[in-house]
Amino acid sequence: MTVPTVPTREEIVAQLAEILHEVAGVVPAEVTEEKSLVEELDVDSLAMAEVIVVAEERFGVELPEEEMRGLRTVLDIVIRVEKQAAS
Repeated sequence: MTVPTVPTREEIVAQLAEILHEVAGVVPAEVTEEKSLVEELDVDSLAMAEVIVVAEERFGVELPEEEMRGLRTVLDIVIRVEKQAAS
């Protein structure tokens, strides 16, 4: 039996950059951990919901909706994905 590997933080950020580009047109090079999703990357609530759905599928995790309201930065998503992937 193979144990699924937890992606590194860099891999998660790279994948999120790709997802944000696909869903919201964000330039991947602009996606860094400290960037604000709404203020700096201009991700609206509808695009954010889609980003979460795609991230769940891509990383094989479940990100509860109530936790998503607290997401402010790229790092906030990364931390949630890391926690879910590790459990």
